[in-house]
Amino acid sequence: MVMDLKASFLKIYANIPLAFRDEIIVLLDNKPLTWNAAYVEVVNGTRVSQDILRKLNELKII
Repeated sequence: MVMDLKASFLKIYANIPLAFRDEIIVLLDNKPLTWNAAYVEVVNGTRVSQDILRKLNELKII
């Protein structure tokens, strides 16, 4: 499931205009993450990336 969420995130990220990639997409532990910050975490497969993908899925963003 994580791979499906990762693929969905990457597909959506690729279609986001550059101007919007600095916008906040999610809050984790009351810390805002932008599309760019989330991308770095997801591509590197960090532990935080699992939380990001789960939260974005809950919010129906991916």
